[in-house]
Amino acid sequence: MERRQYNKPYHTDHSIVYSCQYHVIFCPKYRRKVLTDALAVRLKELILSKQADYGYAVIEMEVLPDHVHLLLDVDPRIGINVVVAKIKGFTSHELRNEFPWLKKRLPTLWTRSKFIASVGAVTLDVVQQYIENQKGV
Repeated sequence: MERRQYNKPYHTDHSIVYSCQYHVIFCPKYRRKVLTDALAVRLKELILSKQADYGYAVIEMEVLPDHVHLLLDVDPRIGINVVVAKIKGFTSHELRNEFPWLKKRLPTLWTRSKFIASVGAVTLDVVQQYIENQKGV
């Protein structure tokens, strides 16, 4: 993954201020190395195309032959699990239609599993300390 300076954004609405980023990893079924060449390019295009519709922003993305890494900024009112499910469902449908050989190679494009980790600007210890210090305020 290429590293870029990224200022943690805060999004605001009439009733919420939030900043929620997640590292997401998911794999093709049987960890097959099918995410190459034109298919990898198209996968990136599809993921980028649904940002506004599904309530996320791609901060970073890397497609390797047997797995995908995403760094996403997600609206908490939608939720990361819902966003990842929508991304996997949409991309599976589109890629299997555009690349028919995938249907012969895999019963489904993606495994059911995924890795999701929240990404913060500070450590857990810093947040715990901040909350502890609020008692005295």
